[in-house]
Amino acid sequence: MRVIAGSARRLVLVTPTGENTRPTQDRIKETLFNMIQNDVPGSVFIDLFAGSGGIGIEALSRGAARAYFVENAAEPYKCIQTNLHTTHFEGEATLIKQDVTLALRNIHEKEVNIVYIDPPYEAGLYDRTLAQLREMPYITEDTLLIAEAPLEMEFDFTEQFGFKVVREKNYKTNKHVFIKRV
Repeated sequence: MRVIAGSARRLVLVTPTGENTRPTQDRIKETLFNMIQNDVPGSVFIDLFAGSGGIGIEALSRGAARAYFVENAAEPYKCIQTNLHTTHFEGEATLIKQDVTLALRNIHEKEVNIVYIDPPYEAGLYDRTLAQLREMPYITEDTLLIAEAPLEMEFDFTEQFGFKVVREKNYKTNKHVFIKRV
């Protein structure tokens, strides 16, 4: 896995071993960032269930002002540390080793621009994460939530948390769901 574009372009990132994380493929990551390229420069970006940190690092490489990486597992956490060091983004990054619901309470920003949500697909964490995000004062009607999910997953539950799906981008095996506050 590598950084696709920006100041850290072409740098290779380490990824956790095993089947517990699914690093977003470079092709899918490139498509995603082409879709949000105008929203990233100067943004505050949160990478939830960050894994290797590849998505948040891509955002920093493309000009995000600040990125928060939330990862509770030990090996992925160490990978993010290594990747932040490799890309020289330690100064613009905050790495939080906590459960997502606790970590979101420890982010103190006036406004967050983009939140990337990529939990283990079968863990049932999407609704819990949206419920917590609904309570955060830094999530505004301008904040873009992006969920990476399996193709077959429906997101009709977002409305019960005060959000709506504004766009979906399907790939071969998964999709990105773009969500905003109602």
